[in-house]
Amino acid sequence: MKEEIYEAQAEYFKALSHPTRIKIVEYLRKRERCVCEIFPYLGEEQSNISRHLAALKRAGILSSRKKGVSVFYKIQDENVFKILDLVLSSVKKMARERAALLG
Repeated sequence: MKEEIYEAQAEYFKALSHPTRIKIVEYLRKRERCVCEIFPYLGEEQSNISRHLAALKRAGILSSRKKGVSVFYKIQDENVFKILDLVLSSVKKMARERAALLG
């Protein structure tokens, strides 16, 4: 049972383990967005972005809905922002510590 929990946790982190995926999550932080807004914002190939959106959706981080021919994505798990904010805080702290050592 515990092994399954560890696997699920690892899958969640794996879904966040690419800079493009983090950009997508951050772009969706304030509101739901049409996929037609996400592609131009990120400036990457549509097929590449689609794969990233699918990975985030499989992990339960995003959800989507169709309206006519448009697909809208939103954050399904608001806890993702707590995780990203904690990681950002740690990264900033490490950068300050490195700068202090070099300075």
